[in-house]
Parts: sequence; structure tokens; C-alpha cells
Amino acid sequence: MTPKAQNAARAAALQQAPLNAWIALSDDETKIVAEGHSYQEVADQLDRMGNESAVVVKTPPSWDLLSV
Repeated sequence: MTPKAQNAARAAALQQAPLNAWIALSDDETKIVAEGHSYQEVADQLDRMGNESAVVVKTPPSWDLLSV
């Protein structure tokens, strides 16, 4: 997958993610593989799946423009 296609897939996955939640993305960051209200809930799901390479992040309350 080209970097441009991977970025597009990552953006599409994040747009489908629930707001203000913890999510786990596949190791290539193109699919949501687990989600929950707490980090521990997501970590437990990943443990049950045997997935040790997922990327766990917290989504913002809204997708407003963020300044960095």
C-alpha cells in the first residue's frame, strides 16, 4: 500500500471511530480492531484476540480543527 493510500485508509478509519472513546487500530493503522470506554477495556479485547501489535489511541470529543 502506498503511503498516500495508507493515509487515506487511516483517515477513513478514524472518521468511523466513536468520539471520546479508546480505539485500537490494526498495526498498519487502517482498521479499527477494538473500541471501548476505557483503555483497560480495549486492552482486554486485544488480549483476548491475541493482538499485540495494535495501536491504541483516545479519540477526541469532536473532530474540530486541532492546533498543535
